[in-house]
Amino acid sequence: MPNKILLLLFGLCCSLLVFAQTTNKTQIVLLGTGTPNADPERFGPATAIVVNDVPYLIDCGPGVIRRATAAQAKGVKGLAVEKLKTLFITHLHSDHTIGLPDVIFTPAVLDRHAPLEVYGPPGTRRMVNHLLAAWSEDVAMRVRGLERGDAKAYRINVHEIAPGLIYRDANVTVKAFSVPHGQWRHAFGFRFETPDKTIVISGDTGASEAIVKQCNGCDVLIHEVYSVEGFKRRTPQWQKYHSTFHTSSVQLAELANRARPKKLILHHQLLWGATVESLLNEMRAIYGGEIIYGNDLDVF
Repeated sequence: MPNKILLLLFGLCCSLLVFAQTTNKTQIVLLGTGTPNADPERFGPATAIVVNDVPYLIDCGPGVIRRATAAQAKGVKGLAVEKLKTLFITHLHSDHTIGLPDVIFTPAVLDRHAPLEVYGPPGTRRMVNHLLAAWSEDVAMRVRGLERGDAKAYRINVHEIAPGLIYRDANVTVKAFSVPHGQWRHAFGFRFETPDKTIVISGDTGASEAIVKQCNGCDVLIHEVYSVEGFKRRTPQWQKYHSTFHTSSVQLAELANRARPKKLILHHQLLWGATVESLLNEMRAIYGGEIIYGNDLDVF
């Protein structure tokens, strides 16, 4: 009889282990879908991939930490501020990095007990060093003053990246790939592989075959886009800029036909007076797959 009980207990443990392994859940949270335009409904570019309640941030536009707290209030437990320890930066444009001081300092004040790990293009270390210098008096007061803050939380480990494998742990494997973003020498997209999803994030980019190669039937492609209808209203100077630095709705639809994502999520959208429906119609005339027009705090 004792042997039968032991066997039953062993079988129950195995079943629980299998259940735990099959309930791994990857959540994608659009923390900010905005552009440099000061739209109060769209905070700066920032995305979170949360795996087994462990968060990984991609870019840090204005308001990123408060958006993470708002997402936590919606039930994304992994975005508790003290858990924000890993950040990936696609490129160093200001709208993608103005929230970097927020990511560095706010979680440190609010009980993060570990250094922040930052993965970004060449130039990231210089940016971080300047920020630490700018807030040095604040850090000294918080660590050595009456707060007695955790000095480890104010340490930043910067990893300046190149194309290829840049990060791996039990939850994710992250690969960086170069994308064309105008005159930027270093701009990256990221491919995240989790236990149940493959997610490709374009970063800011012109239409790029690298996206096709990295997605190749991926579960989710998160890609920037601008409206062709709205583009026609821009001045020649701005048309030259945006056509060099970004991807039009028509270009993205053509690209998606080759990349074949199961789900295409639009973010960092530029309409310039066009409507959401007109942009989607521009794409649906070419691409028949699932397209989602992303909004801040959408969770997938």
